[in-house]
Amino acid sequence: MILTDTHTHLYSSQFQDDQNEMMQRAIEAGVSRLFVPSIDSSYTQRMYDVEAQFPNNVFLMMGLHPTYVKENYLEELAFVATELERRKFYAVGEIGMDLYWDKSFLKQQQYAFQHQIQLAKKHKLGINIHCRDAFDETFEVLESEKASDLFGIFHCFTGDLDQAQRAISLGMKLGIGGVATFKSGKIDQFLNEIDLKHIVLETDSPYLAPAPHRGKRNESSYTLLVAQKLAEIYKVSVEEIAQITTHNSSTVFGI
Repeated sequence: MILTDTHTHLYSSQFQDDQNEMMQRAIEAGVSRLFVPSIDSSYTQRMYDVEAQFPNNVFLMMGLHPTYVKENYLEELAFVATELERRKFYAVGEIGMDLYWDKSFLKQQQYAFQHQIQLAKKHKLGINIHCRDAFDETFEVLESEKASDLFGIFHCFTGDLDQAQRAISLGMKLGIGGVATFKSGKIDQFLNEIDLKHIVLETDSPYLAPAPHRGKRNESSYTLLVAQKLAEIYKVSVEEIAQITTHNSSTVFGI
């Protein structure tokens, strides 16, 4: 059984003391494919170091996270463009819109999001979308770039059924993680109305640990707990969830 964690921050300082053990637990749980999003240039070397340490299991994305869109965002976007030209990545991400913490860079976030979508199209890559308190703004940019070469993952999807269907219509898979196991998460109430061909698994570790670890550090081995929850929701085996969602991830990342 091969499970794929489509979104994990393996370079987080929260893993610095037990990274090898954490990776071993993931592999033992069947999670042998781990996709790592970029945040900004200050994290890049740490990201490359993790890839070098686990070259058979770790696959990188490149992008500027929306909450890191600040005064120097044009410089950061230039860095993203340079890195995409320089070496292989498997998606452009995580990119998108986040109006939860700060709305003062709304226009810059919109520009950065659209610009990075265009970079993804140039390099024939999918995108990995971060969206928090910004569904309308995110969909506005996606609609403006809607095309056959727009595809990717709506990371940590927490919207409603209508928003899920809209994301899918724009070429996105839904990244489902620990929130699906929360009693207050709500997405478990309609997820079975969405065909499994649109679903991928993720942890967003070290954040958003699934039950029964909610509130604690998340890690990629917990992808199995998400798969078990989806097996319960869809009334299929964990092995089928693993097979379908890993196949779905391959259509986005190309491997």
